[in-house]
Parts: sequence; C-alpha cells; structure tokens
Amino acid sequence: MLIEFNNKHHCDDFSRLNEQWIAEHFSIEAPDRAMFANPFGIVTDGGHIISLVADGRVVGVCALVKDGENSYQLARMAVDPGERGKGYGDVLMRAALERARADGASCIYLFSNTILAPAIALYRKHGFITLSEGPHPAYARCNIVMELRWSRPVPGTSVEGIKVK
Repeated sequence: MLIEFNNKHHCDDFSRLNEQWIAEHFSIEAPDRAMFANPFGIVTDGGHIISLVADGRVVGVCALVKDGENSYQLARMAVDPGERGKGYGDVLMRAALERARADGASCIYLFSNTILAPAIALYRKHGFITLSEGPHPAYARCNIVMELRWSRPVPGTSVEGIKVK
C-alpha cells in the first residue's frame, strides 16, 4: 500500500472514483462537475489530492481543499467499490489528517450525509464533531457539517506505517 500526495496522473482516478460513489447514492451536482473538470486545481490552490495505491492501481482518494490560512475542507473521499471494507477509508483519513497537521492546519471540516453511516462513523472515530444538521446551501446531498479542531498544529508529523511518496 502506498499513499501519494498530489500526483497529477491520479486526477482521472480521483474523478472516476468520486463520480462512482456520488452516483451510487445521490446525483452529480454543479460543484462536482467543476471539480472534476480540473481536479488538480485543488493542488494549485494550495490543497492536496491524496491517493491510496494498492497493487499498482488507485483504490482510494480524497482531497484537502485549502480554505484559509489554517483550515482545510476534507472532500471527495472515495474507495473503489470492490475494495471497500478493507480499512482503506481509515488509511486515507489518517493520511489526510496528518498532512493537514503537518501543514499547520488547526481545523478541518467536511460536508456529508447521515445516510452514509460508515462514513459518519469514520469521521467520529477520528474526532470530528457535528456542527450542524439540515439542508446545505451549496450541496443538495449534504445534511451534516462536521469539524475537527486541534489546539496546536504539530509540524513535521508523518504518516505512521505507510510508505509516503
């Protein structure tokens, strides 16, 4: 297993995996289309695309979208349908959180939906708390906003147990 950050060659996989999970539960929305048209824009705008590679192929992805000096939005976490249930979401989450902390972030937030029970459980396991529930102004599929705050960023953290490229 290999975690890669900001690999431009994984942008098609980022879009493909996210289109799969969104279409499985919801519908693709305008902000999704804009992101999928230029996924690497996340990186050029100061964020990160995180890819999980197993056996030479991308099996999971997520993004840290830069939102201010010390804040990221955790967005578009997706795992290949045939690879779910193997703990890959947890690996992606740990990599995203550790990268954000290493970058000096003190806050990460996310938008989700309560019907995605495994995702909500993963977020809570990693310390996210609910900020609000109910309709969201930008995403029809979103009905929960969650956040994780750290008292102090920890520079120089690394992803434990995972080869980082």
